Formats: sequence, structure tokens, C-alpha cells
Amino acid sequence: MTMISVVSVYNNQKILEACLLKGLASQNHDYQLILIDNTHQKFKSASEALNHGADQAQGKYIIFAHQDVHLRSENFIQKLVEILDSLNHLGVAGIAGKRSNEKDIISKSTEGHPPHKIGRSFTTSLPVQTVDECLFIIPRAQFQLNHFDEEVCDGWHLYAVDYSLSVAKHGYKTYLIPLEVHHQSPGYSFTREYYTILKRLIRKHRKDQSWINTTTENWSTRWPLSLQINFKRLGWALTLLKKRLKKGISP
Repeated sequence: MTMISVVSVYNNQKILEACLLKGLASQNHDYQLILIDNTHQKFKSASEALNHGADQAQGKYIIFAHQDVHLRSENFIQKLVEILDSLNHLGVAGIAGKRSNEKDIISKSTEGHPPHKIGRSFTTSLPVQTVDECLFIIPRAQFQLNHFDEEVCDGWHLYAVDYSLSVAKHGYKTYLIPLEVHHQSPGYSFTREYYTILKRLIRKHRKDQSWINTTTENWSTRWPLSLQINFKRLGWALTLLKKRLKKGISP
């Protein structure tokens, strides 16, 4: 049986137990669990915390999962390993992601409360440009060559996106896996920290990518980021206005 490790950073014990640990407890496949307690903000970034945790991993594959992710099937890990073993030149794999220059998120999973589907569904593993951070997998042999970038991703956003783009430079592929999870949080957060990391990400990868496609938005590496943010904010405002008018709510 292929050994697999699960690494998760948590800051809320109740959410961790109700979501991730509950789903893991029902699995019919053994795993090594590595939990990083960040209740008191010991780690300043996801990259730092996950590098620390993954250095302890012994499995062939390392699952990185948010504390509020619930595995929808008791066969999740078993099926995951079977799929991962069949993929060529695997750099990183996830359960939600984006292809290059496509608007739609691709995923079989749900998020939020009440649960709702994330993007466009799919049935077989497929290559993408980037994967989402809620749950993704890296072969341990790959991780030993490439850790998370603690300088570029010095907060809690975009570290899986950066990893996807970084392994591509070395000839490895990023895949989506057609397995279901439920992510309790809505999965988006456009904070000042997000944009600060995004700016570094664009600078790091602009020679290799004209667009960086994430599960929240697609970003050009050629246009000024401030201009893109203003355009997108205007678009979001217009979309909200249309929804309100459709429901008969005054602006």
C-alpha cells in the first residue's frame, strides 16, 4: 500500500475536528497525519508552516489541505493514490483549478454554506495551469526538490498557484483530479496581502507566462496590476448591481 502524508495548518480546533479530521477518520487507506498548530500565529505564512510540516512527511505523496475541507468519500485517499500513480511528469495535483486563458474554474467539489458547486465539472484527470490551495498534492520527491517560496508567498495566499507555475519551468505538469471534497469557506479573499503577493508572483513568472489564471481571477503579467484591479472592481460592482436590479432591489 502506497504511503501518503496529510499536512494541514489549523487555527481553530473545532473546525479542524468537524471537517478535515472527521473525513480522514472514515478513510479506508492508511495515512500519516501532520498537523501544524498556528493558533498563536507561530508561523507568519502558509509557505513557512507547510514547509515545516512537509519536511516531516514520509509518504510518497503529500496532501496539503485546509482545516475546513471535508473528504466526501471513504475511498478518497485510495482513489487519489491510484490516479496519482497513473500520471506522467507529475509536479502538483489539485481538486480545483484553471486552464490557461480560460475563465471557468474546473472542479467536482462544493464550497460554502449551504454547499454549492464550484465551476465546471469533469470526469478524467486533466492538465491545468494552476490549482487552488484548499486541497492539493505534491509527490514527496518533487517537494524535496522544490519547497514553497517563503519570500514571494509570505502570507496565506497563492502558494499553490506559485508552486504550479514554478514546477512547470522544470518540465513538470499540474493536474486536476476528478474527486470531490467540500470546502466550508467560500474560498475567496481579496485582501491587501493577496494583492501584495500577487504583485510578486507576476514579477516572478512574467517571463514564462502572459497570464496567471487562478480560481479567483485571471491576471495579466503584461498590464499594470493597479489598472487590472480597478477594472475588475468595476466589473464586480456592475455584476452586483445587475443582480440587485434583477431581484427588484433598488441600487
